[in-house]
Amino acid sequence: MDATFFAFVGLVIFLGVAVYFKIPGAITGALDSKADAIRKELDDARRLREEAQALLSDYQRKARDAEKEADSIIGEAKAQADRLTEATNKALVEMIERRTKAAETKIAQAESQAIAEVRGIAADVAIAAAEKVLAAKAAAGASEDLLLKGIAQVKANLN
Repeated sequence: MDATFFAFVGLVIFLGVAVYFKIPGAITGALDSKADAIRKELDDARRLREEAQALLSDYQRKARDAEKEADSIIGEAKAQADRLTEATNKALVEMIERRTKAAETKIAQAESQAIAEVRGIAADVAIAAAEKVLAAKAAAGASEDLLLKGIAQVKANLN
């Protein structure tokens, strides 16, 4: 008998003892439990990856929404600034027009007053001249009463 035969018999006995003590089942169980643990870790990793992707897409959506809102706020602020500028310019134009009209009114009043004063002075000069002329004629024989009535009548007609 050869050494190969004894090696074969030793191998068969070893395998028999291993099967008797359920070593292949224990190895298979250990490998299965290890495979289950790896599968569970892979499932957890996949779930975490999906959650991370969901969070990323949620944050990206929120960032887009925030950017849109910021653009909207900026647009509204620009529109409001334009409206305020337009309103301010309109108010300024209206104020200038009011002041111009007020100045024109004051000028017209001053002009009317100046014309009235010139007329008054002209009337007074005319009365004085008429008074002198009539006084010179009255000295020639007309009564002073007639002179005073004529002066009063001229004053009344001129004013």
